[in-house]
Amino acid sequence: MKKFLFSTILCSLFASGSINAQESNDALSLKKIFHVTDSAATNHRTYHAPYIGVSASYSNNNASRIATAYTESIVKAGGIPIIIPVTTDAATLLDIVKRIDGLVLSGGGDVNPAYYNEEPNTETLDTDTLRDEYELMLLKFATDRNVPVLGICRGEQLINVAFGGTLIQDIPSQYENKSIKHSQTEAREIGTHYVSVAPGSQLATIVDDRTELFVNSFHHQAVKDVAPGFKAVATATDGVIEGIEAYPNRPILAIQWHPEAHVMGGDKTMLEIFKFMVKEANIYRQAKEIHQRILSVDTHTDTPLEFKKTGFNIANRDTNQVNLPKMEEGKLDGVYMAAYIRQGERDKASSQKAVDYITGLIEGVHKQVGMNKDKCDIAYTKDDLIRLKGEGKKAVFIGVENGYGIGKDISNLARYKKMGVGYMTLCHNKDNDICDTSNAASTQEWKGLSPFGEDVIREMNSLGMIIDLSHSGESTFWDVIKLSSQPVVATHSSARALCNKDRNLTDDQLRAIAKNGGVVQVAIVDMFVNKDPKKASLTDVIDHIDHIAKVAGIDHVGIGSDFDGGGGVIGCSGANDLINITVKLIEKGYSEDDIAKIWGGNYLRVLDKVQSSATK
Repeated sequence: MKKFLFSTILCSLFASGSINAQESNDALSLKKIFHVTDSAATNHRTYHAPYIGVSASYSNNNASRIATAYTESIVKAGGIPIIIPVTTDAATLLDIVKRIDGLVLSGGGDVNPAYYNEEPNTETLDTDTLRDEYELMLLKFATDRNVPVLGICRGEQLINVAFGGTLIQDIPSQYENKSIKHSQTEAREIGTHYVSVAPGSQLATIVDDRTELFVNSFHHQAVKDVAPGFKAVATATDGVIEGIEAYPNRPILAIQWHPEAHVMGGDKTMLEIFKFMVKEANIYRQAKEIHQRILSVDTHTDTPLEFKKTGFNIANRDTNQVNLPKMEEGKLDGVYMAAYIRQGERDKASSQKAVDYITGLIEGVHKQVGMNKDKCDIAYTKDDLIRLKGEGKKAVFIGVENGYGIGKDISNLARYKKMGVGYMTLCHNKDNDICDTSNAASTQEWKGLSPFGEDVIREMNSLGMIIDLSHSGESTFWDVIKLSSQPVVATHSSARALCNKDRNLTDDQLRAIAKNGGVVQVAIVDMFVNKDPKKASLTDVIDHIDHIAKVAGIDHVGIGSDFDGGGGVIGCSGANDLINITVKLIEKGYSEDDIAKIWGGNYLRVLDKVQSSATK
């Protein structure tokens, strides 16, 4: 039996793993259900309680239905329930997911064992291929967009399987401990056994740090191996896992019992689970709405390195971290694609090869954009970004990473500027003809800027090209701060006070960039945000943003992911996850004005200033 994991589980449904279908009539009609048009959603701030989608079951008479307890529990918690009909029409489900703020996967029959690489080994299985495909689509579309998800009973099992876990197919026949009857005959609102709640878990916080809950039980299957990225947070006294979660890195909670039945019986503790879901959905809704109103820019990705892949197209939601579908999912308006070259030999011939290579990468960006003019365009200025957002398109800016790419001819700066290059990173991990690097391997050849490097700084100022100090050594940094007549940036650096890596900036450097009027764009790179890269998470990224905002000021911090070039941490591993940063900033109390500055306002201020001061 072929193994199905969540990353590939829908390959049989979608050949490329991406959805390109046009909205169907059914999907378009949903706009009437949600009482909002696309333009209204974009142009007006109108509060509504969050929409919570609820997956339906599929009855023998071909009807989509859901128990009233689910919808009533959501209403009692302050949300607006939307019953999602059972269908495998991708356009319809995608349209629904784009409009909901949270998703509840309801209880029901068994998940097909083929999805966790097992043959059916019991006659008790009650599977439904249609429902499996329908809910797997819903879950993929929702989690691609980081919609908060609550799984209940079957919903817990489906989530665990979708993310790579396994199930006990039949507790009575496969589980040795028979002390609990997990398919009770008592009424649904009555608890029949206890589950212990893991201290410090999100579930524990929701239930006011209670260590035990008295719950009902209507299942014969259960989680066996917990999926990667999740942890068990509730366990029955017989050892059966009854709760899993991905918090704090992903907004997913799943439980085995039926809290909606307890809520209908008057259980206020169980109502807190739905209140939490509604609260999470409300924050997610706020994040989506903020992104409609602000300009968001990721100032550093190495996506051009992906262009060499056969058939690569930024319109495809492929295995790379930055592409147009993922930008849409993460609500990102613009992205800098850096033409990067590693440091090579510095003789004349090698330097010219470097120039030719960088030129080819820049042309590659133009080619990719040209293939998708209906979805994106090259952006040179802030006004271009504003215009493109208004047209419903993504903005692609261009940068050059490593001044080695101009060779020994300073006139290449002007040539690159005409090709759309907005900034240049002076060096990478080795010293070059311009300056010394921050890397420990540096020989400190120039003790900062070289004479040629000083000319480069003046020329970049004259051309209106932003100077990027990421990767620059401290002596280079201070030379540039002293020499540059314009604000400078660090397009993908973090705070050394939190993670002592040479590429990160000291607090003195942060204050100096603030005084210069520049910006530090926090890198989403594991080794630069946590001393233990394996533990690096979204929480660490937020800590770096918070630290820089406090030291340099809110006007001098931004985001430069370094995706497709080493970027990615737990909870933020691609452009589609960038909305999670906004969610976390809202949770920490940052205002919309602050978030607008972090997501692009600060960098765009520098871009305006540098470009408007150009003398060439």
